[in-house]
Amino acid sequence: MNTKPRFRLLPMPVHSLLLFVVWLLLNNTVAPGHIVLGAFLAFVIPLLTSGMQDPQPRFHKPMVTIRYALMVLGDIVVANFEVAVLVVGPAKKLRPAFIAVPLSLEHDLPITILSSTVSLTPGTVSAEVSEDKKWLYVHVLKLSDKAALIALIKQRYEQPLMEIFEC
Repeated sequence: MNTKPRFRLLPMPVHSLLLFVVWLLLNNTVAPGHIVLGAFLAFVIPLLTSGMQDPQPRFHKPMVTIRYALMVLGDIVVANFEVAVLVVGPAKKLRPAFIAVPLSLEHDLPITILSSTVSLTPGTVSAEVSEDKKWLYVHVLKLSDKAALIALIKQRYEQPLMEIFEC
């Protein structure tokens, strides 16, 4: 990862585009004055704030990223039904527990995405990432096999993130 700072006229083009679009949407007009002011702000704000940004790893494989997003969406739908059955059913089926998942990811962004993915999937919630960023603590609503769940999280979610961010 290249962390050497460099000057660019448009340091965050996606942020600039989003700022411009949001400005026009918030003002609910495409009057020339709003277009000029929105373009000016979309140019100046990222230019002034780019020095405050920490270098982030880049997405390297867009198709893997799309496949990952679709897989997570599918998992969310399936898990919602599973949790609904658990909640409506008898309480004795619940076996809540905390597990510690060892992390192979090194950068903050992929760890945050993994943590969010685990939390978005009903039945699991990311509780904490250890200070050394080596462990993700997860609360599970129904734990049947600790080793199998850890392997599932590592293979299904962490492995594609390692491929996407090349870590």
